[in-house]
Parts: sequence; structure tokens; C-alpha cells
Amino acid sequence: MRVVSVNVGEARLVQWRGRPVSTAIFKEPVEGPRNVRLLGLAGDHQADLSVHGGVDKAVYAYPAEHYGFWQEELDRELSWASFGENLTVEGLPLEQELCIGDRLCVGGAELAVTQPRLPCFKLGIRFGDARMVKRFLAAGRTGYYLRVLVEGQVRAGDDIAFVARDPGAVPVSEVTRVYAHARDDAEALRRLLGSEALPDDWRPLLTDLLAKAEAGSASRS
Repeated sequence: MRVVSVNVGEARLVQWRGRPVSTAIFKEPVEGPRNVRLLGLAGDHQADLSVHGGVDKAVYAYPAEHYGFWQEELDRELSWASFGENLTVEGLPLEQELCIGDRLCVGGAELAVTQPRLPCFKLGIRFGDARMVKRFLAAGRTGYYLRVLVEGQVRAGDDIAFVARDPGAVPVSEVTRVYAHARDDAEALRRLLGSEALPDDWRPLLTDLLAKAEAGSASRS
């Protein structure tokens, strides 16, 4: 398991559907070591801090294994960082096996998996296609965000190793499935809410969905 590419980017203004939009999704690979701090990689930026960044979205990782799928799906060559990821990684379990709360040693930093990436319209800007957001979710190849537990340095080629697997064993893909396709799955909602590793920002939404799912079940019984 290793880091294939370390990627950062600054916010820039782009034109999208006739209006200027600030985005930092256009990231580029960098050479040499890069400091990983509590709020992200040195030199990296987020344009809208209301939905991006923060301790639970400090670092975004995307599996290199997904690039082949997307190159065929989109019929185009893609370079590392095409999805706005900070770390392009290789050899780790994919979203169906990697779990919320799993802890990783990445280079000199220790990171914890927190949640899948649920894209906003800016992914469409990156690919010049507004349909990309729906295609991304439908494919289930979301990548995942990481919290920084121990600051350190990371560079392309660094090894990645598990420090610990989360005992709750909630896969990253399960969060995506419930959010995008199964909001009335009461059992799954309870399982997600029972995970101590799930970020607090998710709990109000999932609690509301669970109440609605239980009310619907009661009305049908």
C-alpha cells in the first residue's frame, strides 16, 4: 500500500453556466515532502469552508485503482488529482472494505478514515459536465476523507500501513449507499448512528432519516 501522488491546489475563479465560481478542485501533483497538518496539506486550499475542509475532511484520498474505470467510462486520459484528491493511493482496501474509523500510517502522519466524498456541483466543473455528480455517486467510487490524528510529512512513494481497524466495521460504501439510495433503511441508519467513528456532522441528518423511516414503518404495520 502506498501513496502514488501528493496533490495540492489554490482556489481560483472559473466561469460556470455564465457566472464566476471559486473552486480549489483543480489540484496538481507536487514533488518532495509535504507537511500534513490538522486542517490539511501545506499549500492546499478549499474555496468554500462551509462544505469543504475542517478536521473531518482534512485530507481527501482517492484510489488509483478507480482511474482505469473512469478513463473507460469517460473515454479520456486522466492524470492524478483529476478528482481533486490530496492523496492518490494504491493497494488499500476499496470503499466496500475500508471502514469509517480505520487508522492509517501514511508516510510520517497518522490519519483516520471519516466518510465518503459526496460531490458538489464543482466536480461537474472539473470535468466540464454537470452530469458527473450523479455518475460519480452511481459508480460508488467516491474515495474518502481523512482526519489527521498525528501531523507529519508525506510524499509520493511513501508506504501506507494500518494502525488499527475500527471495531464498528462500517464500510465507507455503506454511508454512500444509505445517503444516496437507501434513506429509508432503518436498520442501516441505526448501524451508522451506532458507529462512534461517524463524524458528528452526519448525526442530525441520519437521526431525522431514521425517525421518518420508523414512522413510515409504523404507519404500514
